[in-house]
Amino acid sequence: MKKSHYYIFVLLLPFFLLGQNNVCFDIEENPTPNHSALGVFSKYVNVLDCFSIYAESSISDENVLHAAAVAAELLDNNEDGIVDDPLIESQLISENALMPIFYQDGNSAMNTFFNNYNGDGVSAVLWNNEIDPSQPGHWGDDASVEEIIHTINHVGHTHVYPAAFDLQPNSSLMSAAMDVARGGQFLSVPNNYPSSAWYHYDDWTCDYECMAIEYMYWAIVSYMGILDDPQTAAGIANEWEPYNVALLQSMDTLMYALITDPQYSLPLLAPDGNYCPGNTSVVEENLPESISLVSVYPNPFNSTTTIWFSVETQHAASLHIFDLTGRLVETLVDGKMEPGNHEIQWNASNYSSGIYFAELVSGENRLVQKLIQLK
Repeated sequence: MKKSHYYIFVLLLPFFLLGQNNVCFDIEENPTPNHSALGVFSKYVNVLDCFSIYAESSISDENVLHAAAVAAELLDNNEDGIVDDPLIESQLISENALMPIFYQDGNSAMNTFFNNYNGDGVSAVLWNNEIDPSQPGHWGDDASVEEIIHTINHVGHTHVYPAAFDLQPNSSLMSAAMDVARGGQFLSVPNNYPSSAWYHYDDWTCDYECMAIEYMYWAIVSYMGILDDPQTAAGIANEWEPYNVALLQSMDTLMYALITDPQYSLPLLAPDGNYCPGNTSVVEENLPESISLVSVYPNPFNSTTTIWFSVETQHAASLHIFDLTGRLVETLVDGKMEPGNHEIQWNASNYSSGIYFAELVSGENRLVQKLIQLK
């Protein structure tokens, strides 16, 4: 008799089905405890062999793993376990790119680190009180996405693709775009920005290069949708106006074209703090089977994808699509299914780019598959 199985895709369950984020990394002891700068840390995570997280002992494991997951999602945005851009991967490796996490600004560990660090792999830091795994990247609550994007962009993209992302005036496509966004080329913060400007950063300690790396961050996360809520839009309006993908596309055509150019493989899907690529963790039990393995192709996809599954016996089945917040987006199947193979096409052209979840339920069986829509 054929063995029956009960499959649960443990690693692909969205956060509304789990109590906390699922991160497939291990926290290790500091591999360089005697290093004059890195010796202040006790916790370490190797992210995809090209990026490191170092943290003080006082930083919770949850916060350390959150930073690691965010870094992995930004480097491997389609979450197939492979860094999206091998040139960026190589550059990060060569510079020993890392994100240091300190308990607070200016503490002894931070002072020791910066008094002794002489590499080029650090472009930003994180402090414990600005990490919130329950709100990945949310402005004012979790700075992990911002600081890690800064590091990857500054250590990686500005060097690998200087014609596109160099930070000096008149040096790149991005510097030209920023001059338009600021209403002119200002080497320092002007007393007043022109009324035509939509990027009006006013921190006088931030020079032109700093302005450019901040500009790159604002554009990427606007495309991701991280800023797209009224409270955030109001909170950042004094600095940045095109807070969602539609505004970015209409207001900042130069930067929109640059960050969406596929040759640069920039991350355009918002990290959710969950990183565990592949269908590698499957729980198998001898239970009555009514449905078998779900597969989706293409995935990632643009507008339309097809979901395949098999029904062993006639049984009531449902196939629902949820978004990242757990909101039901669409019901594709709801009723009895005949035995055999089934393929259901989902047209997501009316929905924004991002991460979704297909949930197939039949009897005691429940399968969940992550879907990634790119536009």
